[in-house]
Amino acid sequence: MLLAVIAACEIGFWVLLAAGLVTRYLLRLRRTGMVLLAALPLVDVVLLVASVVDIQRGAAPSLKHSLAAIFVGVSVGFGHQTLKWADKWAAHFLAGAPRPPKLPKKGPERARHERAGWLRHLISYVVGVGIMLLLGVLSGRGWDALLAPAGPWTLVLVIDAIVSFSYSFSGTAEKQSV
Repeated sequence: MLLAVIAACEIGFWVLLAAGLVTRYLLRLRRTGMVLLAALPLVDVVLLVASVVDIQRGAAPSLKHSLAAIFVGVSVGFGHQTLKWADKWAAHFLAGAPRPPKLPKKGPERARHERAGWLRHLISYVVGVGIMLLLGVLSGRGWDALLAPAGPWTLVLVIDAIVSFSYSFSGTAEKQSV
């Protein structure tokens, strides 16, 4: 049941986002579009409530609960950025706004962008793992099964940090070699 809710929330997020942008730019109903876009966090609330209810009804903590926690964490960390990105492109394609500028391949602006992306990843991680721990406490059965994805996620977070922060030093190395 929870897997179906996770799938429905993932689909619901993108449908709600698309509906909000189409309503805002194509139908020119800005207020209605904003209401639809403002409802996006409700998808996370639905998923979080479904996970807690599933645990409270006696379900054993498992990967599906971890997936729900990861979904909510990533949504908290990256949701606003995803909305801004989609809004810029929708304005371009649907309302004739200028094309969003390309991110430089290197330099201080790119380094700032990469560090900010890693910070969003860290926020996602903290929220996701925090929810996993909370669900483990609520279950009364521990959190071993819930935290299984946290190990690989930690490795990905460390690799992301190395790659993201390498952009901060790549320009320095080029300047020194000249």
